[in-house]
Amino acid sequence: MEKPTTLEVDYLIVGAGAMGMAFADTLMAESDATVAIVDRYAQPGGHWTVAYPYVRLHQPSAFYGVNSRELGSGAVDQDGWNAGLHELASTNEILTYFHEVMHKTLLPTGRVSYHPMSFYDGPDPARPDVQRFHSVVTGAEFEVTVRRRIVDSTYMNVTVPSMVAPKYKVASGVRLIAPNQLPALELRPSHYTVVGAGKTGIDACLWLLRHDVEPSDITWIAPRDAWLLDRTHIQPGPEFAPIAAEANGARIEAVLGAGTSEELFRRLEAGGTLMRLSPDVTPTSYRCATVTRAELEQLRRIDDVVRHGRVRHIDEETIELEQASIPARPGTLYIDCTADGLEQRPPVPVFDGARITLQSLISCQQVFSASFAAHIEATYADDSTKNELCIPSPHPNTNIDWLRSIIDVGDRLLRWSADPDLRAWLKKSRLFLYSTLMLVLEEQTETITGLIHAEGSRLRELLAQATPDAAVH
Repeated sequence: MEKPTTLEVDYLIVGAGAMGMAFADTLMAESDATVAIVDRYAQPGGHWTVAYPYVRLHQPSAFYGVNSRELGSGAVDQDGWNAGLHELASTNEILTYFHEVMHKTLLPTGRVSYHPMSFYDGPDPARPDVQRFHSVVTGAEFEVTVRRRIVDSTYMNVTVPSMVAPKYKVASGVRLIAPNQLPALELRPSHYTVVGAGKTGIDACLWLLRHDVEPSDITWIAPRDAWLLDRTHIQPGPEFAPIAAEANGARIEAVLGAGTSEELFRRLEAGGTLMRLSPDVTPTSYRCATVTRAELEQLRRIDDVVRHGRVRHIDEETIELEQASIPARPGTLYIDCTADGLEQRPPVPVFDGARITLQSLISCQQVFSASFAAHIEATYADDSTKNELCIPSPHPNTNIDWLRSIIDVGDRLLRWSADPDLRAWLKKSRLFLYSTLMLVLEEQTETITGLIHAEGSRLRELLAQATPDAAVH
């Protein structure tokens, strides 16, 4: 039996997904550290390597990837349902991008070793300071002495439908596929049923409509309606700054003028901050999903939206849901879109002795959060200060979580901008969704700070009214 290969590095990063890559990129740029990256997939990109082929980013490419390398060309789409807005990278573009980050940015430093198709096995039971992993291709074993930290970039547990089986029962005669299989269809089904109302469900519905499936041939099982964000308000560049400023102003006006959370959501919708699928159904969910108004118009063409809770069982004659059972249409193709890409993980300290656990530090901004954590690791001395700057922000789930996320963003902007060096770093970070606001904050400190405080204070009052038994900080 061959002896394990031994390595000695400053950091062992577990996972070469988007967060692991963003962390490694910033760490390489801002320190002299050495790094080993271990990943179970054959190429960098994490869940993107097994995502459905027609998926695109829901936010502009300009805000995604790693800090040091642009994703895409910065172009504005000229046609389609995203026309007039910045491009959204496709799966292939993202995978090519992460390949180039690894092979043209990280590995050429000479301070990074990359180990694909390998599983992290944890510490050696007899030597806790030695970490182990093995190649699933060759069986080769590795022992790693980590001088500084192990970085867990897998904690957020991002999943897509091809990675997990549905949680409901499906009879043997029922035809159910993951979204990955849609582009490979050979026989047209008599009807399509999309199961799941999150981003993946939205993508599946839009894919069907884009391929000229009649809306009457689509059933959409949507356990919960969600408040949606207008992608027009989430755009980079000075040409969109007036739109962003107007949207921020409309949001603050809605917050300050609302007497209850119910009134707040009505005001937010009227002002264009939030949108919903049906004007007759009040959303109870918020999951950071962004759409254009053109996409929303397409989704509204689907009349058969089933709102009876989650699916429990599907057989050839019946779909059993939490709140009702409905007839199943003969010859239906079911598309399972129920994997949880924004799982609510319990927050843990980001910096904890010999371990760094990457988590969202700004709601639904995972790659920025990983890059920010790397900057904090490379710049600040003690874990206490680092954790004060890097308090995890759990993914939102309910409509009330929208209030929490805005409070959270305001608190962080004020805390981070109080440090001149950190403010300068944020202004230069291409991954930071609020970099334009940081510029305005610097130019109009007193005015903007006052508005953030006022908005946060009113949101806390509304949150306390809506959730009287919950602690509001």
